[in-house]
Amino acid sequence: MGDTFLSLPEFFETELAESLQSRTESLSSFRELGPPDLCHVLKTNGRKDQGTYHLVSGVDASSSATLATYITSLSYELDKNTDWFTVKSQYKLKGGVYCCYNAFSRVDLRVEVCIPGSVLTYVVNGRGERQEATPEIWQETYLSGVLRSILYADDENYSLLGYRRMDPIPTTDHEVRFLMAAENLFFKGWQLGSSPDIQVATIVNNHLAAGILKYFGESSRYEHAVNLFEKLWAREPEVAALVAQSYLGMNEEVKAVQVMHRSLQQNPHNYVVLHVQADFLTSKGQHERAIQVAKEAVSCAPSEFSTWEKLAQCYIDIGDWAEALLTLNSCPMFAYSERDLHRIPQAARTHYPVPPLAMQSKMLDESHLNDVEGDPTLLRLPAPALRGTFAGAYKVLTRLVSKVGWDDLLKYRSEVFVMEEEYRNQDTSAASPDEKQQQGKAGHWLTFTDKRLCERWLDNLFMVLYEDLRIYTIWRAELAHYESQSLAYERSATDWEILGELALRLHHFDEAYDAFLHCISKKFSAKAYMHLLEHCTETANVEQALSMAMHLTAHNHRWYNDSVYPGAVAKNLFKLIKVNGLGKVSNTLISMKPPQAMLRLMQWYFAYAQEFRLPGTQT
Repeated sequence: MGDTFLSLPEFFETELAESLQSRTESLSSFRELGPPDLCHVLKTNGRKDQGTYHLVSGVDASSSATLATYITSLSYELDKNTDWFTVKSQYKLKGGVYCCYNAFSRVDLRVEVCIPGSVLTYVVNGRGERQEATPEIWQETYLSGVLRSILYADDENYSLLGYRRMDPIPTTDHEVRFLMAAENLFFKGWQLGSSPDIQVATIVNNHLAAGILKYFGESSRYEHAVNLFEKLWAREPEVAALVAQSYLGMNEEVKAVQVMHRSLQQNPHNYVVLHVQADFLTSKGQHERAIQVAKEAVSCAPSEFSTWEKLAQCYIDIGDWAEALLTLNSCPMFAYSERDLHRIPQAARTHYPVPPLAMQSKMLDESHLNDVEGDPTLLRLPAPALRGTFAGAYKVLTRLVSKVGWDDLLKYRSEVFVMEEEYRNQDTSAASPDEKQQQGKAGHWLTFTDKRLCERWLDNLFMVLYEDLRIYTIWRAELAHYESQSLAYERSATDWEILGELALRLHHFDEAYDAFLHCISKKFSAKAYMHLLEHCTETANVEQALSMAMHLTAHNHRWYNDSVYPGAVAKNLFKLIKVNGLGKVSNTLISMKPPQAMLRLMQWYFAYAQEFRLPGTQT
């Protein structure tokens, strides 16, 4: 049809501008970084106007000119069918509105374009009122957009159909602009919020600091982060934690220790620096010292989940299972905030074209869209639904059970927590004090009065863990039975994917990767391919890693994700390049003889690595 884009997703409106109205109504509900950018376009064929829109990230939002250019460039995407009977009904681009959320000032910056004609720029606040767009608003909006692209690059909760992703920082010039904006707005970063396990955002615990560390850390270029953080450290002592983290990322351990020492002399209660120190001591096998440092961090920030979680992990490192459970029970838990996504009106119709390169790659497999549903028992497992601090606590619990086993975990649980039967007996028992004392000595190392009540949320996590272990045990028993009978063990691809993630949660890595291999043998699964890519990267299997990366890249390109970096595929490929060198990785890819279109897609990663001079590109 002549009213659609050739290779971009579209949602067709029932009423003109209804998507803009819906976004305006949702503005007051956004709490953190905000939703993806919204690009609304108006098409006309002379007789009828048609409104469509798509979601996008990575567009340069530093000026009205760059956003207006994006809108006008969409005219080249219109389907220009030259058949004589369709010429009169062809659509042209009449105008458009680009919306980008400013997470600092909690407003929506909009650029309205009329073709041909004017460009109008304004800001819409949470009450729907228009305001002027100042230079400060522009810089905040630009940085907000970049941070959304960086932090939500691989976030499943931020994954949407018809969402176009582009490179937020495609060149070194753009990186310089990002660093300037980050420096100027760094001390406003706490306004953006923080990760779900941080209760109160601070100067160093917020989305801006996390975005900088992720961007430079996943490409092994911590030196740029150090340069930025050292300038900021001169203005604010708390930034020492980020300086130390960056030095450790560069393997400059002596400098990192000097920074931590100097910082703790100035402020012994900086729990973020104490966390960096605890991680460093743990990496060196100094577990007892790490526990002392982690305890100090808990004293400095007792209301933060991360400090208690760190201490629990330290106790697991030395094998003090009872203390690990008690510490986990003391963790302050708080509600998880969902990602900011405004409700899009029901579209009259949708358009998801397959980009030409994705089709030519010959690696697309969309048969999984009609895949047989999985086992209801597996689909109902509660663990995948855990979020925020509850997901973090569950990771501690699964690590604990992987060390001691379920039976011993229950034994330690009964030793440190008051059990229901024990509580009932205490109320009804008429035993004398001497008898109770003897029972205490003969029984657990803690008496009834010394024990603690298990928090209800931790009780619930034990039930979640039990369900995971039950399903895992049944699966392994069934598989062993079929293998002993020399029979094929058949499961749907969805089942294998769920079983693989179940095994990963329980720290059974070999079983997990075996399940993922079964999964991809039956259908395409982005989750399974991603886990296998990470595994192949860790084991330095270059050819297999490239194979997984090709399937994921074709899938990403098909669903309009053309952002090379940041992203999980790029992160793993850059690790391979760092260890093996760009020459070897590139030559290995060529020797695999992929289709020309697939080779072209993969070379985007290599071009990026050379542009930014990543480690390994000089060999």
